[in-house]
Amino acid sequence: TLMVTKVDEPSKYGVVVTKENGEIERFVEKPQVYVGNRINAGIYIFNPPVLSRIEPRPTSIEKEIFPAMASDGELYAMDLPGFWMDIGQPKDYLTGMCLYLAYLRRAHPEKLASGPGIVGNVLIHPTAQVGPDCLIGPNVTIGPDCRIDQGVRLSKCTVMDRSVVGSNSWINHSIIGWEGNIGKWVRMEGCSVLGEDVLIKDELYINGGKILHHKQITASIPGAAIIM
Repeated sequence: TLMVTKVDEPSKYGVVVTKENGEIERFVEKPQVYVGNRINAGIYIFNPPVLSRIEPRPTSIEKEIFPAMASDGELYAMDLPGFWMDIGQPKDYLTGMCLYLAYLRRAHPEKLASGPGIVGNVLIHPTAQVGPDCLIGPNVTIGPDCRIDQGVRLSKCTVMDRSVVGSNSWINHSIIGWEGNIGKWVRMEGCSVLGEDVLIKDELYINGGKILHHKQITASIPGAAIIM
């Protein structure tokens, strides 16, 4: 069984064409004419014998195994309830985060943070520490064992596990990877992304920077750039 979801622009994806009973007839990659609007949602439920179809060589399940199973009438589709989106790009990841936080607001508001300094939908892990005089939100997630120092402003961003944001820094529309270390008075925006274990020195400006793992940044990045 493949989980499928409906999308507004099926021409960007591979479309799953099914019979009325849910049996998958075929797959159409990025169709130029409309054949349907249900696509592979990336969640599969299989019995162990399906492994016998995979040969001991580099194999694409989506391009080789699934079409063969559909041809044999052994593959069915199930509609995915709730929301779905492709989060392969940083801006899409942040949009997906916002959707998830909005879902929590509707379904499990008790899981969201509240109180002084919290604006809108904010999810803070119980082990994270937030200092005084911070303004957090809207649309922020803070992971386990993070430390947010005094006077920090966070909005539409995610701070992953074991990261530190120094005092009086301003982070907007950005992703801070695991074990990141953001100095004091840093300004970060423009869909900036930090990989794992990135150090940003004090008083720097990062605007649209994509910084790979284990880097130390000692100068501002005023425009979109990839730091390898």
